Amino acid sequence: MVAGTVGHTATAALPDTAPPLAEPRPLEEPRTWPRDFTDRLTAPLPGVRALARIAREGKLRPSPETLQQIQQLPFEPGPMPDVGPATIALTWAGHASWVIRIGGLTVLTDPVWSRKILGTPARVTPVGVRWEDLPPIDAVVVSHNHYDHLDAPTLKRLPRDVPLLLPAGLAAWARRRGFTRITDLDWWEAVELPGPEGPVRIDFVPAHHWSKRTLTDTCRSLWGGWVLTAPDGRRIHFAGDTGYGHWFEEIGRRFRDIDLALLPIGAYDPRWMLRPVHTDPEEAVRACQDLGARCLAPMHWSTFLLSAEPPLEPLHRIRAAWAATGRPRSDLWDLPVGASRVLEER
Repeated sequence: MVAGTVGHTATAALPDTAPPLAEPRPLEEPRTWPRDFTDRLTAPLPGVRALARIAREGKLRPSPETLQQIQQLPFEPGPMPDVGPATIALTWAGHASWVIRIGGLTVLTDPVWSRKILGTPARVTPVGVRWEDLPPIDAVVVSHNHYDHLDAPTLKRLPRDVPLLLPAGLAAWARRRGFTRITDLDWWEAVELPGPEGPVRIDFVPAHHWSKRTLTDTCRSLWGGWVLTAPDGRRIHFAGDTGYGHWFEEIGRRFRDIDLALLPIGAYDPRWMLRPVHTDPEEAVRACQDLGARCLAPMHWSTFLLSAEPPLEPLHRIRAAWAATGRPRSDLWDLPVGASRVLEER
């Protein structure tokens, strides 16, 4: 969808029949991509007026009187559960970093183990999993190239032959840093990773966001989320970083029976600026419903203070929004940083 509509994008009714999922592409396939992906934006990027307004208002950090809430942010690190090839278990390391055990494999999402990232204050909760406690990593998925999701110091701690699954246009960045097993994908493309009980399928799916890492590379690489499907068919949707919009319904239409959605609930205030690219808690619940996902695990809060809402507000609002739906309380995985949970079999 071409840029030009701010906020929630109106779309025509979706057809009843979803297109078939794409055939998996070869791992480490060389690709050629467009110069940029600006045509994938679903809202225009902030212009000079917006930047001047935010500078004038100075409202991109919580107010000083709410910072005492940092001491109450949930942080409960513990040992990761023992898993077998048929177990699906998740551990929240903080922000958008998850340790996902699925199909006998260990997958990291947007790994950020650094205390501080460029342009932001230091993290307010420690990393939930010590690096030395991680099991061997079988793959890493990255949602986009913003510094709080693509952290070069953390990736440097990984073996250079770990498989990296990246958005289109990011392979060259990883190759320059010595990684040798790189696959970059467009939306709706997939690969399969071999596992002890069969392949784990990983699809790259759209998100309402953007990309930028330097002054000259705006939207030069793609952005999105990932759907991980175990050999037994159970599915996890990792949204990465996203605003609310029509893509959630389309993802749910194509990927039936999503068991768990990992959705961002923080970095949303002021809404006039951040609505197109960051879901607030109520929108995350709505996105979970659009996806048809059974469970929701909130993320992208309680780690880096990237915007103006009080530190604990996302947790209070996601719990209230979930309760308002009448869905089972146990299906809201509002985990403390460092905690784990095992996904039940269907």
